[in-house]
Amino acid sequence: MTESTRTVIITGANSGLGLRCAQSLLASDPSWHVVLAVRDPKRGAAAVQELGAGARCTVMALDLASLSSVRGFIDDVPAAGLAPVHAVVCNAGVQLVSGAHTTADGYEMTFGVNHLGHFALVSGLLDTLTAPVRIVVVSSGTHDPARFTGMPHPRYTTAADLAQPPGELTSEEGRRRYTTSKLCNLLFTYELDRRLDHGSQGVTVNAFDPGLMPGSGLAGDYPPLQRLAWRYLLPALRVLPGVNSTRTSGRHLAALAADPRFDGVTGMYFEGNKPALSSTDSYKIDTARELWDTSERLLTHALK
Repeated sequence: MTESTRTVIITGANSGLGLRCAQSLLASDPSWHVVLAVRDPKRGAAAVQELGAGARCTVMALDLASLSSVRGFIDDVPAAGLAPVHAVVCNAGVQLVSGAHTTADGYEMTFGVNHLGHFALVSGLLDTLTAPVRIVVVSSGTHDPARFTGMPHPRYTTAADLAQPPGELTSEEGRRRYTTSKLCNLLFTYELDRRLDHGSQGVTVNAFDPGLMPGSGLAGDYPPLQRLAWRYLLPALRVLPGVNSTRTSGRHLAALAADPRFDGVTGMYFEGNKPALSSTDSYKIDTARELWDTSERLLTHALK
């Protein structure tokens, strides 16, 4: 058996897109070891059994809704006896429509998990990664108001407003917070790439749109009838452009993390395995810097 010589960390790898990404990486190259960074280690262990590659997987606890958990994970990586970490896949995400939820640190849950937790994770891991490194951030086409997705258009005011928004949470507003968090994923990706000097330090950063994936876990907070439609009716739409199975999107995501044809590619947005333009707002440098600076302040405040 070939010994694993490099490690990839995948958040939310116990199900859906993250699990299929791990499966594809394990099947494509025996040199990869996969860290399943998951909130529930028991579910992570069940996922490892499904993958059937226990010797090439490590389950590590990571709750993106708790910045102390993120810090603990970052501290645990160097001591875990892993092969050098060459890739990080920021995949985990939530979409909440049934009421207001906050993280352990008091920040709005969708922003806290989809953006801030991953911001803290990547920022904290940078010094422990081994070049060449690939960072892939899972975004969504719903971030772009120019596309018809059936979702509310994102509404970015300031990062402080997103972290602690005023007003009540309606179902519509919950979905808007999701699309806005996916815009944050793009702003973060491009700003991180700029701060790392566009790959000159051996780290590439790209964003990924998996397309509409019926059967994924993002509809878990929807009302019962909508959950049933998401699980059983929408899979019939896979014949349409932009609608994918988690297996297909997982394969595309794994390729961005590992395939040699993407060596040196950075600061890009991919729809599946094809480069694309993201929304006009996602390229606003001043907005990206405001998001970055505010995110740093939020981390500092939470970890005092």
